[in-house]
Amino acid sequence: MSILVTGGAGYIGGHVVRLLLERGDEVVVVDDLSSGSASRIRGAKLVQLDLSDTGRRAELVETLRANDVTAVIHFAAKKQVGESVLRPAWYYEQNVGALAGLLLALEEVGVRDLVFSSSAAVYGATPSGLLDEETPTRPINPYGATKLIGEQMLAAIAQTGTIRATSLRYFNVAGAGWPELADTAVLNLVPMVFERLDRHEAPRIFGDDYPTADGTCIRDYVHVLDLARAHLAALDTTSEGHRVFNVGTGTGSSVREMIDAILEASGADIEPVVEARRPGDPAEVVADVGLIERELGWRAKLGLREIVESAWAAHVRA
Repeated sequence: MSILVTGGAGYIGGHVVRLLLERGDEVVVVDDLSSGSASRIRGAKLVQLDLSDTGRRAELVETLRANDVTAVIHFAAKKQVGESVLRPAWYYEQNVGALAGLLLALEEVGVRDLVFSSSAAVYGATPSGLLDEETPTRPINPYGATKLIGEQMLAAIAQTGTIRATSLRYFNVAGAGWPELADTAVLNLVPMVFERLDRHEAPRIFGDDYPTADGTCIRDYVHVLDLARAHLAALDTTSEGHRVFNVGTGTGSSVREMIDAILEASGADIEPVVEARRPGDPAEVVADVGLIERELGWRAKLGLREIVESAWAAHVRA
């Protein structure tokens, strides 16, 4: 197979590219390298291109044709919630506009199969508990809204028979499949704790009075390597229309459990500090993963310990 991976030089994309190359697929990466690194994708062909630049769509079409692309995995997007609130129009241009341009190019060339990087952010401020794919989608920020619009675009186009699409709604992604593919963006809990430890500062816990076993929020943390394998499962089990799957473990871990695991892996002797709750944080958000297990045969294999130990080993190597 010849697979085009947009945003393949990023954290999650780099893991998917590595797995595709290891199994013998030809891989072409389209990435503007605004946050990714070419060093992550050695062995793949790189085309440096901003998908939101409508003036370069002909180049994208030519890339698809010249490489006989048979399927696309679409990661390329901006993903900072706070930034999306400050720059909503730009986020719609980057995330929705770029996807629209990609779909037009696929239509022109006749490539039908696409796997879309979506997010549990489409659910928004949901009630605490287990979320399945039928949970109402009410995103509360422009980032989440762009992901939901992306899913809606795919569903509409799939009805025409032009594409067969799968949207994967990620929960909390962490860890590293290989040390050189670490998450270097300080946007999620694990790298945020690492950054504070590097500065000899105590990790922060936002609220310890939630109705959970230890009072801290519970989230579903999925290892990035498991997530990458979910993309290959989606790619290999295409079907007509548009499918949506949660990607998580189905098991929650509390913020305190995660921080304790990080402190143990790092050997740091420092007590976390508890601060006030952040507005809008639900007590517990965990993926119901029954659908992806039944339809794609995928299940997460790695747990909290593997996530933390792999992330710390990658951090130390950096």
